[in-house]
Amino acid sequence: MPDLIVCPSPGEIFQKAAALFSEAVGRAGDRFTVALAGGSTPRGMYELLAADMYRDRIDWQKVHIFFGDERCVTPESDYSNYRMANASLLMNVSIPKRQIHRIRGEAPPNIAAAEYEGTLLRIFGETDDRPFPRFDLILLGMGPDGHTASLFPGTAALNETKRWVVSTHVDKFAGTPTPADRVTLTYPVLNAAAHVLFMVAGADKAAALREVLHGAPNADLYPSQGVRPTNGRLTWLVDAAIPGL
Repeated sequence: MPDLIVCPSPGEIFQKAAALFSEAVGRAGDRFTVALAGGSTPRGMYELLAADMYRDRIDWQKVHIFFGDERCVTPESDYSNYRMANASLLMNVSIPKRQIHRIRGEAPPNIAAAEYEGTLLRIFGETDDRPFPRFDLILLGMGPDGHTASLFPGTAALNETKRWVVSTHVDKFAGTPTPADRVTLTYPVLNAAAHVLFMVAGADKAAALREVLHGAPNADLYPSQGVRPTNGRLTWLVDAAIPGL
C-alpha cells in the first residue's frame, strides 16, 4: 500500500520531500541514483535542498542525477526540465558534472530516447534477474489530467513493456507553445525503483488525484495510477488544499 501524507501547505511538501531525500542519500552506500521531476512543486523542493539547511549536509559527491522526462527543447529553453533543475539545485551544490545525466532534448526525439537508454544501460547495467534499472529514488509530479513524467492519457508510451526510455507525442499540445514532443522513462523503469515519491499540490488536481488513489483501475485515463513499484516504496505527499482525500 502507498504511504499517503497530507501536508498543510505546499511548503510542508517541500520540507518533507527534502528531508526524505536527505535521509535516503545518507542511507545509501557509495552511490545514490535519483531521477528528478519537472514542475513547480518539485522546484520548491530543489530550492530547499540548495539552501543552507541541506546544501552542506548532503554528500553530493555520491549523487547521480537523472531525469524522469524531458521536453524536446534546448537546455536553455524555459520549457526545459534540466534548465529548471539546474537553476534551482544543480548549479548551487557540489555534484560532479559527470554525475549529471540529462536527456538531450535538443536531439530528435527517437535519438534522444535511444541515447538516454544507452546512458542508463552503461551506468546501471542489465542482468537476467534485473532487466530494468533500479533507481534509489524517483521523484514525480502529477498533472490535472493525471499524467506523470511524460506518460500522458491515451498515448502509446503507456503500453511500453520492454524499453527503458521512449519518445512520445502529446497531441493536445500540438500547435501550442507547450512542446508536444517528449522523452520519458517508462512504467517498467518507474516500477523497478526502490522508492517513488509523488509531490502533488493544487486544487486543480483534485479530481484526478481521487481517481488515481481511490478509483477503479484505469491507467490509460489516469497514468499516475500505473506507478506501482513491484519491490519498493510508494509515497504520496499531497496538499491539504486538495479536497476529498
